[in-house]
Amino acid sequence: MNSALIAVLLGLAGPAGVSPPSGPPNIILIVADDMGWGDLPSYGHPVIKTPQLDRIAREGQRWTSFYSGAPYCTASRAGLLTGRLPVRSGMASEARTVLFPDSTGGLPATEITIPEMLKTRGYATAMMGKWHLGHLPRHQPENHGFDLYFGIPYSNDMDAPFPDGPEKNALIRNPKPDSFNVPVFSGGRIVERPARQQTLTRRYIERSIEFIRANARKPFFLYVAHHAPHVPLFAHADFAGGSPRGAYGDVLAEMDDGVGRLRAVLEELGLERNTLLIFTSDNGPWLAQRDIAGSSGHLRDGKGTTFEGGVRVPALFWWPGTIPPGVVDQMGAFFDLLPTFARLAGALPEGRVLDGGDLTPALTGTGPSPRREYFYYRGSTLQAVRSGPYKAHFVTRVEGHDQSPRTLDRPWLYDLDQDVEERYDIASEKPDVVARLKRLADEHRRGVVPVEDQIAPRAARN
Repeated sequence: MNSALIAVLLGLAGPAGVSPPSGPPNIILIVADDMGWGDLPSYGHPVIKTPQLDRIAREGQRWTSFYSGAPYCTASRAGLLTGRLPVRSGMASEARTVLFPDSTGGLPATEITIPEMLKTRGYATAMMGKWHLGHLPRHQPENHGFDLYFGIPYSNDMDAPFPDGPEKNALIRNPKPDSFNVPVFSGGRIVERPARQQTLTRRYIERSIEFIRANARKPFFLYVAHHAPHVPLFAHADFAGGSPRGAYGDVLAEMDDGVGRLRAVLEELGLERNTLLIFTSDNGPWLAQRDIAGSSGHLRDGKGTTFEGGVRVPALFWWPGTIPPGVVDQMGAFFDLLPTFARLAGALPEGRVLDGGDLTPALTGTGPSPRREYFYYRGSTLQAVRSGPYKAHFVTRVEGHDQSPRTLDRPWLYDLDQDVEERYDIASEKPDVVARLKRLADEHRRGVVPVEDQIAPRAARN
């Protein structure tokens, strides 16, 4: 295949001139849920206040063309942890968008995850927050490389007393603490139900700090997967009512405070210069939720679509002394994180087909990002392809993620350097580019082997 991002083997040597620092670094990966590209002040939001993340953006790197694993939670998180397109693991489906409380599938045991890989290099591993890769025992985080887990198994609007519809929508807009029967898991068992959602974000951070302190003398990987700002919105009493952006701004303010608390403990323990911290989001904003949803900024549409607003997400990288401050406009994606961590940790298992490359050169300023292309999937369908500045759409939903897919009579083409809003179709002006991207899409499809759908199966009703 002509894409340098497909069929990458972890056993291959990294780029010349780039070497990890002395000893493997600690890694903290923080992922928001449904937070849009335009929700942070560093990405242009005029009202929301996130001073801790603003500081990370100033002192670290702000990537402007970074992509999630998919426009929905389950598939995106599968891509994040495995470095592979979700369709390769069966974590993408045309039958259902994500895993639900009645789902029986989950991330297959045959997949190699970031924590499993890092454990081979002596890392302690922990996860706090939303898993959404299977709630049955065999699929839970402790069976995918995490030493410690505390969080909810799926989205915080599930296990509601009403099915999807007007009553549930009303409940989401005016939630009560016991409105949703979402469980909290730890150690493979339910430790709280319903989750006290108004305190969950704070508890994720408190337990994360405990984990960092307990493992300060060895390398660690900490994955903080916030369930917020996915609706319903619950902020701790210390933050409720404090933002002019309403409940959405309150929730982001609390998450921002947590980033500051994590950074403070790193500085207290003298770990900040040997810790890579990343902040990003799993997909774009759920625009159907209107004023309690986030913003795509300049980008078109949001969650559930393969327009830029559905999959292009904020991404901040901070590592004092190693990552020079700046704005990076090169492409990167969730799939690039596993190979990057593998390079930094010296964990190079062989024979895994990945969909990403090592971002270390771009992060350290010693070379370009390896990513030249991005393949936009919605479910198991390849809907669009980007190569360089050009993006071609072959299948779409216009507008909104709940509509049925439509195969286009002819592809739409956009130059994202000139038209990041995807307003002006230039396919008729550049037929050669359309033909090239169509060949690239066809070649890519031939390299994806169908596997069992993990999202569709559900438990039989009694």
